[in-house]
Amino acid sequence: MLTSSATSSADTRIVIGAPLRVLAWLSFLAEVIIIGTGGAVRLTGSGLGCSEWPLCTPESLVPLPEQGIHGIIEFGNRTMTGLVGILALAVLLLTLAAIGGAALVKRAVWFAIGGVVAAVIAYAVTAPFGLPAFGFFSGALLIAVLVAMVDSVRRTTRRRDLSMLAWIVLAGVMAQAVVGGLAVVTDLNAFVVGFHYVSSLLLVCVTAAYLVRLYAAPGARERAVPRWFAILTHVTGLALAATIFFGVLTTGSGPHSGDADIVRTGFDATILAHVHSWPGYILAALVAALTVSAWMLKLPVRRWLLVLAGAILVQIAVGVWQARDGLPEILVGIHMVLASLSAAAYTVVVLNLKQPVDAG
Repeated sequence: MLTSSATSSADTRIVIGAPLRVLAWLSFLAEVIIIGTGGAVRLTGSGLGCSEWPLCTPESLVPLPEQGIHGIIEFGNRTMTGLVGILALAVLLLTLAAIGGAALVKRAVWFAIGGVVAAVIAYAVTAPFGLPAFGFFSGALLIAVLVAMVDSVRRTTRRRDLSMLAWIVLAGVMAQAVVGGLAVVTDLNAFVVGFHYVSSLLLVCVTAAYLVRLYAAPGARERAVPRWFAILTHVTGLALAATIFFGVLTTGSGPHSGDADIVRTGFDATILAHVHSWPGYILAALVAALTVSAWMLKLPVRRWLLVLAGAILVQIAVGVWQARDGLPEILVGIHMVLASLSAAAYTVVVLNLKQPVDAG
């Protein structure tokens, strides 16, 4: 459960303020919402509503009137990316301030300044040659963030878990922006778009993991469930991953290509829909077995398994409904968001398989 605990270890004791807790929750919610807005882009045929990246058109950052609703929807999703990035940066800075004080924050800021300088140089060097200058700009920034992450985590002596997770979210958001641009310049390549979605889903899981660790007591942890239960839980994770993987392939080969002029010529969506359902039903059976076992044994993960079981049941119901009704856009969008919430709930379950050594 996400319950606050006091730490008994002086070397890991930090003060978590209300602003950090609020922003961490907002970051998680924003990661979920951007999956919904990204789905709206695809399901309304607005994937190329903005024909360029990072500009919307060759002449304008924002959509022009002639681009209509598709341009607005696509640009809205890009704007949401900016909000997600701001929240990730705010969570990171507050985390660094809590675990390392001003010194750690200042060091991260200096890395940021260096990254911006390097990015500007990369842009200036590549632009005259007709190369994708903004891609090099973004790449230089991302490299700077990764270097700063390594440096910061190495210098962190308290709550390294929070530092690592916060850095991963920020780096992931920046990488996601680049992948989104790649999806546009490749005319919505099915595999790039699918990778874009899976990456967003993983960021939902990482922000959920951050919340769990934020409220958990630090220090050494030990397994709080029987070994067979832990093994079965990880097997369930494989079933969940397989379900999501084949779901992404199914959507990538189906009618919702993201733009009216994009024709999918990949796998047979009808066959994939059946293949997608097989690990889904296995997943449901495994989650049911885990939930019943957890309640019979009164394991600490039992309540979160109820949440996971509920999400999976709703997900199956929506999946069957959309398949029988010809894949209506709203149901496909709900299915996409529910997949991320199911993955987040599973993440919380896994992280609660262990508890602090002195918890009992």
